[in-house]
Amino acid sequence: MALHVERRERVAVLTLDDPERRNALSLELVGEIVDAVAAIEEDDGIGALVVTGAPPAFCSGADLSGLQAMSGREGERERDPDAVHDIYDGFLAIRNCTLPTVAAVNGPAVGAGFNLALACDVRFVCPSARLDARFATIGLHPGGGHTWLLERAVGPQAACALDLFGERVEGQRAVEIGLAWRCVADDQLLDAAVEYAARAATVERELARAIKATMREIPWMRSYDEAVETELTRQRWSFEQGFLKTRPG
Repeated sequence: MALHVERRERVAVLTLDDPERRNALSLELVGEIVDAVAAIEEDDGIGALVVTGAPPAFCSGADLSGLQAMSGREGERERDPDAVHDIYDGFLAIRNCTLPTVAAVNGPAVGAGFNLALACDVRFVCPSARLDARFATIGLHPGGGHTWLLERAVGPQAACALDLFGERVEGQRAVEIGLAWRCVADDQLLDAAVEYAARAATVERELARAIKATMREIPWMRSYDEAVETELTRQRWSFEQGFLKTRPG
């Protein structure tokens, strides 16, 4: 198993653990991520999840041997143009998770590993973290919705700096440009990310899901009035569920 799933009260921690390949996304690891997220979605006792990597990396990207097979350059293997989408499935499972998600980026997050971090709702980094798109520098067009996620996270200029000009962003600089929420000391990173995720996990599970769904939908609505109506519908639903507390706490 290249993925370890640990439960810390209401937070599930997914740790990519293939240090020999710096936690590269192999098809086997991707399958484990997809299965783990599906199980978490079905577990009413879990309210949020954290994704991290076993040192020394968060995720070094797609498994290189898999990329060679996809490009048709490994031996006599035929090119499979659809195989690359199988690698996407790992970070898409995180992106499509209906529960709050936090990335604890503890080292290099490169290519598809960068996508895995971008797929999370919130990113925590440490000083040794390094977010590096690297697609263009290895002769590959970005994929998996990378440009969409990145531009929404940091804006067009920073996205161009990262994707076209090969800029790499480390630690506190990631926070400064909006790519990460907080920079935490290396030895405190995972605990800080879990503690933060636990805050979202205390929210009623279906309410957190509804809020996350609304936040995904709102940017694409045609008008403010449409946004108000969407929120009103779900706010009425939350009243009906009896979630309202008489006092914050």
